[in-house]
Amino acid sequence: MILHVDMDAYYASVEERDRPELVGLPLIVGGSRTGRGVVAAANYVARKYGIRSAMPAAKAFRLCPQLISVSPRMQHYSTISQQIREIFFRFTPLVEPLSLDEAFLDVTGCQALFGTGPEIARKIKSAIFDETGLIASVGVAPNKFLAKIASDLQKPDGLVIVDPNRIEDFLNPLPVGRMWGVGKVTGTILDSMGVETIGDLRRVDPEILNQCFGSQGIHFHKLSQGIDNRKVIPDREAKSISHERTFETDITDRQALRAWTLELSDLVARRLRQHSLKGRTIQLKIRFSDFRTITRSYSLPEATNATDVIWKIAAELLDAAIPEQHSGIRLLGVGVHQFERKKKVQLSLFACDAVSDSDKKQQRLDSVADEIKDKFGLASLSRGSGIRHHQDQKKDVAGD
Repeated sequence: MILHVDMDAYYASVEERDRPELVGLPLIVGGSRTGRGVVAAANYVARKYGIRSAMPAAKAFRLCPQLISVSPRMQHYSTISQQIREIFFRFTPLVEPLSLDEAFLDVTGCQALFGTGPEIARKIKSAIFDETGLIASVGVAPNKFLAKIASDLQKPDGLVIVDPNRIEDFLNPLPVGRMWGVGKVTGTILDSMGVETIGDLRRVDPEILNQCFGSQGIHFHKLSQGIDNRKVIPDREAKSISHERTFETDITDRQALRAWTLELSDLVARRLRQHSLKGRTIQLKIRFSDFRTITRSYSLPEATNATDVIWKIAAELLDAAIPEQHSGIRLLGVGVHQFERKKKVQLSLFACDAVSDSDKKQQRLDSVADEIKDKFGLASLSRGSGIRHHQDQKKDVAGD
């Protein structure tokens, strides 16, 4: 049994919790009244005005002139996220984080101790609220795909349980846009084929989907049947560590994309260091607005978990991969694989020369940065170039 736990309007909810005077008012995180920047997150009051994450701040203030904007506190959100994650580990060691505000949990082997999947979901929701004052929505289902869809159906404060014997009944009426990977372009094509619901998609000949979308079309057809065999993979068992961000609004600005690449690189590097891992191959994943997906990678002579190294390689891959003129990027991901775990080695008499002064300095910087973030939260320390975006465009995906 798989749980997908998704915090409701996470960044905005944290701000409301910390500043109760904001509750009931239209609130966004990120962007300013001067029109600079974009919306990172919007509370449910602001969403009633049509405001969404990734929307230009200027448009948000036009829709709601009385809108209140606060600056993102990424480190603070991360500290609270770690607190929530510790709650997950009380119920199962099989926790796969996707981002600061969501994770998959495999509770199949824990039900004898803690009750059924739905019972565990209720206990987790209660523990999160009691200990953090925040609200989570949870989907309970036989696999990751179904659990993720379920968690989003009754927000906020939702709990949706998918009966394993009625999967098609659950999926049939849902809009096809709720499926992973079905964005505006893909949705338009499916609409032209008369496909509006997931049930409609299931009835399409898989060969036709293959002709239209390639292997992704076959994948869509399997999902429409509720088939998803992926396992929940904790970081410590992962063969690669990655973070992806799917943008609700396609991004064309190169500097904004570089800023996202930096944040994703930092998240990946931090997780590597947390698990005493280093990797040799840095990989960049890009999905364009027309759903064309490419990956680019570079293998280093020596494994690394240094933020600066991963970021510089990923940024170079980004610059080389995207043309000067393009219709927009809908997904960006950074990953590291070919792991080498830390191990004791015999130092030579000249070991002091084996690591350059710059490498030592970078290691110290990363170590100090991790300590600061562990103590004060992720938002306590950030790079200036990362301030440019601060968009919480669902969904960020932490890879396995």
